[in-house]
Amino acid sequence: MLELIVQQRYYIGAVILFTIGLATLFLHRNLIKKIIGLNLMDTAVFLFLASMGYVEGGTAPIFSFAAERAYINPVPGGLVLTGIVVAVSTTAVFLALTCRLYEKYRSLDLDVILMRARERHPGTEHAQNTQV
Repeated sequence: MLELIVQQRYYIGAVILFTIGLATLFLHRNLIKKIIGLNLMDTAVFLFLASMGYVEGGTAPIFSFAAERAYINPVPGGLVLTGIVVAVSTTAVFLALTCRLYEKYRSLDLDVILMRARERHPGTEHAQNTQV
């Protein structure tokens, strides 16, 4: 059992990180904590993809005459690099939106922001709840 856990340690770590990020995303009302939870989930996906392409004792897939060697799959590495660029971009957009929300409502608590938004624009929640 312990040997199986050691072999699958990267997958187990990715699942634990993803679960912590998902719990942070759903359980906290603070917008910064929600962004951190989303980044934890991104990191878990990157760890999972990188571990999928890893081969124990493998080498880089560079052209050589030794055909019997095990090579590491380069595709997950490319996906991880692309994912990191997307994650940084979405984090920057979320942080910019959070700054704007803080400037307007003076709070990072999502419930307080929604309450103050309803106070500023009464009747908008009624218009959203009516069916056409």
